[in-house]
Amino acid sequence: MNTFVNIARFQYSSEAQIVKGKLQSEGIEVFLADQVLIDTDPLVSQAIGGIKLNVYTDDEERARAVLSEINNYSLDDEGNRVVCPHCESSRVKVYTHIKDVRSFFAFLFSFLTFALPIHYKYDYHCENCEEKFTLK
Repeated sequence: MNTFVNIARFQYSSEAQIVKGKLQSEGIEVFLADQVLIDTDPLVSQAIGGIKLNVYTDDEERARAVLSEINNYSLDDEGNRVVCPHCESSRVKVYTHIKDVRSFFAFLFSFLTFALPIHYKYDYHCENCEEKFTLK
């Protein structure tokens, strides 16, 4: 009997669908866990660990090789890689957060009305030196 292994997690289903399509084009069967739940209520994505991308154990090595070819780090609005100002690494990921009063009230409003948040703040986190920064 085939078993599954989780090889990636995504905050948004659109990201998971892109990677799923790439893996399927390579002949690898892919199963997305928790996609419907997060599509129904995106605010629970972080709470449940995002959308899980699972493949058969037999395909794990090949799937990880395909994933390593995909750009996994943040890009700016012009499509250029975001570079850490501290160590100049491009291993940078973007995170949304609630830091000020405006963000908090936007989150609270969206939570109470079951709408998507309107106002986001973004932080960047370097996976090389652990520096957190914002882009101006």
